Amino acid sequence: MFKKNASRPFLIAGPCSAETEEQTLAVAHGLAPLGIDLFRAGVWKPRTRPGAFEGNGAAALPWLRRVKAETGLRTTIEVANGKQVYEALKFGIDVLWIGARTTVNPFSVQEIADALQGVDVPVLVKNPVNPDLDLWIGGIERIRNAGVTQVGAVHRGFSSYAKSKFRNAPYWEIPIELRRRMPDLPLICDNSHICGNREDLLEVAQQALDLNYEGLMTETHCDPDQAWSDAKQQITPFVYGELLSRLIVRRETTDNPEFLENLENLRHKIDEVDLELLNLLARRMRFAEDIGRYKLRNNISILQTARWNEILEKAFMQGRSRDLSDEFIEKFLSAVHRESIEHQTKVMQGTVAEGQCR
Repeated sequence: MFKKNASRPFLIAGPCSAETEEQTLAVAHGLAPLGIDLFRAGVWKPRTRPGAFEGNGAAALPWLRRVKAETGLRTTIEVANGKQVYEALKFGIDVLWIGARTTVNPFSVQEIADALQGVDVPVLVKNPVNPDLDLWIGGIERIRNAGVTQVGAVHRGFSSYAKSKFRNAPYWEIPIELRRRMPDLPLICDNSHICGNREDLLEVAQQALDLNYEGLMTETHCDPDQAWSDAKQQITPFVYGELLSRLIVRRETTDNPEFLENLENLRHKIDEVDLELLNLLARRMRFAEDIGRYKLRNNISILQTARWNEILEKAFMQGRSRDLSDEFIEKFLSAVHRESIEHQTKVMQGTVAEGQCR
């Protein structure tokens, strides 16, 4: 159900919250001519702190039924427990999604899964608030185990204390690894919640399409500045239409023989470089073990913070001259450093003997 076609991705759009019947219908009628696949609207809104608008609840479900009757758009809402599942299905909601605050709690996901037993309604599972891939996969598996055959994942970014232009850091490597482990799982990008603003919506949407995501989930509102929730990240249906017109949908492959031959040659060269890297890393770890032996003989601690800072600063300078970002250098060398510490720890504990792995 969540598959893209050759010309555009699978499109989910609508307001963060179904505030009033008039507002909900206005947004839906604005989106209908754009040919979106699902109309989204928040009915139950889990908020960080009490006192914020938490949605109109079941009272808003007839509004979505009217959206479907008047525009023909299929509808989707977030559910957080079994009771909400029953209410949504009673009013003919076509697709359910599980939000980030719910995915993080296996008990809540299991309650939803139990409510879905025997009901094969499509379900989308957003990533948990924290960057935990196994927790995300666990939520997907619980829904699948309930007998739901049409399951998709929504990447909406992850909470982080690090300073960033994003509301929720995308950590693209996490959904990429999800795709590697579950290659047939449709992947949707919630660019609104990643960005937290309107200015970067196109950039993040295009990044997702370049990574071969199946679709996009974007918040739209007839008067975004007056929205009762998430006002800064919502756009009007008109602006949304302009965003769609600027997106480039990439093909996954081609039968062009010249392209395939050149690609294969370049990939072979990358494979050769990767092998060289692995050999160099293995050599580096042998040096780390030698250092561990000297530290052991002289009763010196493994972690040397000043030396680690020296390595990083020098690598930053050398990386910049080679068009490598500081972020990449830090992530790569941090992984190498952790492995080096692990090798030295084994030496200290006597699990790597003199001359082993030579």
